[in-house]
Amino acid sequence: MMADPLCMGPVQDLPFDDYKRQRAHYLSQAFGLELAAAQQRADHEYGELRKLGDGPAVLWCEADSYDQLFLVRALAGLEALPAHLSLIQINAVPGVQRFIGIGQLAPDVLAWLWPQRRPVTAEALALAQRTWAAYCASSPMALAEIAHTEHPELPLLAAALRRQLQELPGVNDGLSLTERLALQTLRDSASGEMPFGRVFAELMAVRDPLPFLGDMMFHALLRPLIDSPTPLLHEAQPELDWPRRPLRLTALGDQVLDGHAYWPDHAQATRWVGGVCIAPHQPHWMIDPQGQPLWRGSR
Repeated sequence: MMADPLCMGPVQDLPFDDYKRQRAHYLSQAFGLELAAAQQRADHEYGELRKLGDGPAVLWCEADSYDQLFLVRALAGLEALPAHLSLIQINAVPGVQRFIGIGQLAPDVLAWLWPQRRPVTAEALALAQRTWAAYCASSPMALAEIAHTEHPELPLLAAALRRQLQELPGVNDGLSLTERLALQTLRDSASGEMPFGRVFAELMAVRDPLPFLGDMMFHALLRPLIDSPTPLLHEAQPELDWPRRPLRLTALGDQVLDGHAYWPDHAQATRWVGGVCIAPHQPHWMIDPQGQPLWRGSR
C-alpha cells in the first residue's frame, strides 16, 4: 500500500532522503502524527516502492489524483522498465452509478478486473517520468500541458491532473475547488450549518467531479479555513469528534465565496499543490475556469 497523499502538501524534486523527510514532516503536521512514526512510515512505504522492479507486480489504481499521482511516482522511480509489471486502472464499473473507488467493489468484481490487467509500457514509463518532473516543479505550466493532452498509454492521467490543478487558487476567490465546494455545500444547506462529516459526504457523493480525498485528508485541508485569525468557517462544539462538529460560513467566508474577497489575501497558512507554493500575501499561481494557470503578481 502507498498511503502518502501526494495530492496534498509539498512534493518537490529533492534528494531521496530529503524528500522523505519533507513528506514525513508534512504528514506529521497535517495529521497530528508523531514525527518519528511519520518518518518510519515513509521509510517503509518508499523502501517497498523501491523494490517494485524486483519481481512480478500488479499496480491497482483508481482514476483520481490520489491514485494517479501514486502511479506516476511509482513508475518515475524505476531505473528501467521491469519485465513483469502490470497495471489495473479503472474509472467506471457497469451497474455502479457513481464509482469513486475500488473499496466499493465486491470480491467477485475484483476478480472480474484481474484479467483486465495490462503490461506497463516504455511509453507509459516515459510519460510518468515527465509528469512527475512537472508535478514537482515550482511552476504548473508543464503539468497543465500534460493535463490538457490525452495519453492512451495512461488514459486516466489527464483528467486526474486537471482535477488536481483545480486545487490551485481560483482566479476570482482564491479558493481551491475542494474549499469552494465545501463552502457552497454549507451555503446551500437549509440552516446554513452542517456537521463536518456531512459536508465531506456531500462532496464525495454528489459535488466533487473526481473525488480523491479520504475523510482525514478533507479535515486537514479545511483546518486552515477554520484555524486562521480571519477564518472562512466557524466550527462549533469542539468537544465533539470532528465529524460531528457543526460548521457555518463566517462573514468573510460569504464574501470570498461571492468573489468580493480573495482568500490568500487573508489566509495565514502556506499551501502547496505539488511543487507549487501558495504563500499568503505573496505573488502566486492561480487557475482559471478553463483549467489554465495564471500568475498573480503583487497587488
